[in-house]
Amino acid sequence: MNWLNKLPHAWKPHVIRYGFNLHPAYRRTGGRVEHVSPDLTSIRIRLPFNRATRNLAGSMFGGSLFAITDGPHPFLLLLALGREYIVWDKSATIQYKRPGRDTLYAEFVISAQEVAAVRDILTRQPEVDRIYRIELKDRNGVVHSVVERTVYISRRAHYAQKSAGQ
Repeated sequence: MNWLNKLPHAWKPHVIRYGFNLHPAYRRTGGRVEHVSPDLTSIRIRLPFNRATRNLAGSMFGGSLFAITDGPHPFLLLLALGREYIVWDKSATIQYKRPGRDTLYAEFVISAQEVAAVRDILTRQPEVDRIYRIELKDRNGVVHSVVERTVYISRRAHYAQKSAGQ
């Protein structure tokens, strides 16, 4: 992500949005990044209900609901923490509340307080798992699904030692 740091700050949200939307793996989820905040702390995603995201029962395909939540939190954390950290999606669970039969939206936010908390924890221990809850809502704010994603974070130096078996 060194290339991103070379861009003018005003361009970064647009480049990130286009990058997500054009990436083949993300594009196939059916979701589209609708907005990236200018301060790079939040991403809003829209998942339209259409032929590509509809299941055999006539509601939103669970795989699309789950897949659109893959990546935004780790990406925002990596932007905030910098290259000296490793940030990965580790695991996730989904809870279906009601069938989706309309466009759904998800908001991903990493606050300055969250970044400070992660940095603080990593001064006392070498790695941490953080859980982020994402609600997929319709335009009226009704929750259709809840995804909890566990994100692994460590300092790059610790991870390199761990991977080398030391």
